[in-house]
Amino acid sequence: MTSLIYVMGPSGAGKDSIMSYAKRRLSSEDRCVFAHRYITRPSDAGGENHIALEDQEFERRQKLGLFCMNWSSHGFHYGIGVEVETWLSMGLNVVMNGSRDYLSKAASRFPNLVPVLISVAHDVLRERLMTRGRESQSEIEKRIQRNQEFSLVFPNVVTIRNDGPLDEAGEMFLDLLGQKVVAAK
Repeated sequence: MTSLIYVMGPSGAGKDSIMSYAKRRLSSEDRCVFAHRYITRPSDAGGENHIALEDQEFERRQKLGLFCMNWSSHGFHYGIGVEVETWLSMGLNVVMNGSRDYLSKAASRFPNLVPVLISVAHDVLRERLMTRGRESQSEIEKRIQRNQEFSLVFPNVVTIRNDGPLDEAGEMFLDLLGQKVVAAK
């Protein structure tokens, strides 16, 4: 049975790094693909490789039904294209970068969703956000506070700690994907 692997966590937790780590190590035989996000953030803003859209184009695509999921966060709009549904129907597992706030809606649309939470200590998160340089100090503190206050209550969440070296968390994620890829064959 195929699954939507729904990766989430605070900005700066290392979701994209962990997914990139896994993507580089999967073989061409693995029935697993990675969805990109459509975001109303400039493509050169750093972080994930996404498709940058202006607000007007995002709204147009949304009205045309080109997103199977979409949400707003921190002043940006995020979308996941309907191609995800096609990939799942082809028997592929799909990995995507999701939103903690959108999880219940995503799970209601995709019953075989596997929720994966990437967690990180607050001091490590602060350091990563500062190094990234995409937000001001006050924006970073708001993100830290939001993460401290955020409580995720959802069944069967797989939590991967990403406080240490990337390969540790990356290998845990690969192990999870391996279980899903084997199940899909």
